[in-house]
Amino acid sequence: MGSKPKTDFLVASPSLISGAGRLFDWYGQFDEYNISRTPDEADARAIASDWAIVGNDICDAMAEYDAITAK
Repeated sequence: MGSKPKTDFLVASPSLISGAGRLFDWYGQFDEYNISRTPDEADARAIASDWAIVGNDICDAMAEYDAITAK
């Protein structure tokens, strides 16, 4: 999954150029999605990503608490 979990990994990451290209994409040919082999795989990846984000939030909160209480 990488070092920074995301909640939007099933859709392609937009860019300025792709956004500009969509102005002329009248037939929807430019749509691109990241796909999984099965719905179960997509669900498993989404759940794992969600829990990784929760874990990161907990670590950030603990670090902030430690910084506040160390003063």
